[in-house]
Amino acid sequence: MRRIIHIDMDAFYASVEQRDRPELRGKPVAVGGPPEGRGVVAASSYEARAFGVRSAMSMARAIRLCPHLAVVPPDFGQYRAVSSQVFALFRAVTPLVEPLSLDEAYLDVTENAWNEPLAVNVARRLKGQIRETTGLTASAGVAPNKFLAKIASGWKKPDGLTVVAPERVEGFLQQLPVDALWGVGPVTAARLRSIHLERLVDVRTADPDELRRTIGSHADWLINLARGIDDRPVEPSRPRKSVGTENTFSEDIGDRARIEEEVAGMAREDAAWLARKSLYAKTVTLKVRYADFTTITRSDTRLPATRDAGELAARAVALLARTEAGARPVRLIGVSLHGLTDDARLPAPRAGGRTGELPFEDHG
Repeated sequence: MRRIIHIDMDAFYASVEQRDRPELRGKPVAVGGPPEGRGVVAASSYEARAFGVRSAMSMARAIRLCPHLAVVPPDFGQYRAVSSQVFALFRAVTPLVEPLSLDEAYLDVTENAWNEPLAVNVARRLKGQIRETTGLTASAGVAPNKFLAKIASGWKKPDGLTVVAPERVEGFLQQLPVDALWGVGPVTAARLRSIHLERLVDVRTADPDELRRTIGSHADWLINLARGIDDRPVEPSRPRKSVGTENTFSEDIGDRARIEEEVAGMAREDAAWLARKSLYAKTVTLKVRYADFTTITRSDTRLPATRDAGELAARAVALLARTEAGARPVRLIGVSLHGLTDDARLPAPRAGGRTGELPFEDHG
């Protein structure tokens, strides 16, 4: 049986800023763009979270919730430097480290450089090393698989350590609501609750056909998770699955011609990245956020995979016909390319045909 650790730095960007700027310690801090420029919160300190300030929230709303909020522009160079220190500690213990972002990763410590048989001791020692090396705290989840370890790491933040031993898996699963899973947002959770599934374990007794009609091809994945089954290995060199560009505008856009120009430009920028990496894409996805913050996605999957900038731009613009962009003012637009491959002849994956929320995407 595998011994998996998921480690997640606590309020990473905000914690780095508080560490480096003593005047911010103990105060509510949000890292992101200025409120007057329609900035968005990239990270918030735990003091700010007490007021309801969360990542992806508009900075203007964050300040309404917490008028004495300290707004700090991001310093990604510093965050990457600290991240490199943390990941060096991980890789000194095991080569099986799968990064999810700058501030979180899975580690398979079934075998490790310390010859430590108990993963909880590895996690505890790593947490100590992180604090000693960076002055920051991290939370860890220890479990037999990635799914359980990731949920466990968020159980007792900040500076938490939660262990889901094999004999405790069933009891742990019984506590989880359907929206405890990463990638299950309000839309998917509402669909599941519409068929009377409140807890993850309720999926075990659901009609599989009804579940598939409700959430599509991810139903089988959810059924396995409801049983505590997740056979995914920790992958140290996980290939990149997508590339994307998006922009939040300083003022809402209602001009359809300008929206089309923005979408085409983003698609061409993504295509240039494909060319630099010698990759091709099968799927073009358009993301639109209207002025009222309603957000939708529309996708188009075709064969053969391509990196032709003109074709990708045309497909992205064509997806606008399946939105109300222009008729409704637009706040944010994004274009992303998925199904990346280094061989344009490979078949495309079966398309689910569903638009909107993408359930079970591991976003860390």
